[in-house]
Amino acid sequence: MFEAESFSGPFSRFRISDGEFTCLREFIYKLSGINIASNRKYLLQNRLTPRLRELGLTTFGEYYERLRAPENADELSRLFELVTTNETSFYRNPPQLEFFKSTLLSEMIAGLRKRREKRIRILSAGCSSGEEPYTLSILLHEVLGGDAPAWDLRITGLDISQAMLDLAGEGLYREYAVRTTPAPVLARYFDKEGDRFRVKDQVKNIVRFARVNLNDMRALSRIEPSTFIFCRNVIIYFDDDVRRRLAAAFYDNLLPGGC
Repeated sequence: MFEAESFSGPFSRFRISDGEFTCLREFIYKLSGINIASNRKYLLQNRLTPRLRELGLTTFGEYYERLRAPENADELSRLFELVTTNETSFYRNPPQLEFFKSTLLSEMIAGLRKRREKRIRILSAGCSSGEEPYTLSILLHEVLGGDAPAWDLRITGLDISQAMLDLAGEGLYREYAVRTTPAPVLARYFDKEGDRFRVKDQVKNIVRFARVNLNDMRALSRIEPSTFIFCRNVIIYFDDDVRRRLAAAFYDNLLPGGC
C-alpha cells in the first residue's frame, strides 16, 4: 500500500515514507481535528517510533493498519497522547489565574449571591492530567471559603487521552507538577504521600472527567452549560476550520453572562 524508501543505518526501518505520513496525517485529522503540518513529517516519525518498537512493528504502514482495525480502538487514545504535548502544571500562568480569581470569579459570585443563586459550572477543555481543573477547584474554594459546601459546584475536565484522564482521576502528582503552586495552597489542599502530592477530597469532589474529542461537536453539545470555559494551549493543534467550529460550540455551551 505504501511506497518504500531506501535508508541505511540500524533504525532505517523506522523511517516514515511520504505515503505513510500522508495517510497518518489525514487519519489523525479526520478523527481528532489535530492538524499536523506538511513540514512536520519527521516530528511525527520521532513521536511514533518508540511506540512502533513497543508493539514490535517494523513500518508506519503497519501501525496505520493497526489503528484502523476496530479491535485496536484503545490504541487511538495512545496515538493522540503521542502527537500532542501534555505539558501542564498546577497554577500555570499565575497572572491569568489571579485575574480569574480576583475579578471574574469574585464578580460572578457577588452577582449570584445578589440573585440568591449558588450554582457554578466550569468547563476545562483539554484538561490533560487534571492540573487545570483541580487548580480551578482550589480557586473556587479560596474565594468561597467556608461557604463552599453550600454551593452547587461542578468542574468538568475533557480530554481525548484516556491515559491522561486516568492520571487526573487518581489526583496524585510529582513535585514537578506543583512547582508553581504557592506554598500555603500546597499545605492547605494537598496531602504529602512520600515524594508525591495528592489533592484533598474537597478539591476532587467537585471535579469530573470525561473522554471527549473536541472535534466531535455532537459530544460537545451534550456537555452541561458552563459559567466559565477554559481552553488553553489546545487550539494550537487545530486548523482554522476546526477552531471556528469549536469557538461556536463553546459559545453555544456558555451560560448568559458567562465567560
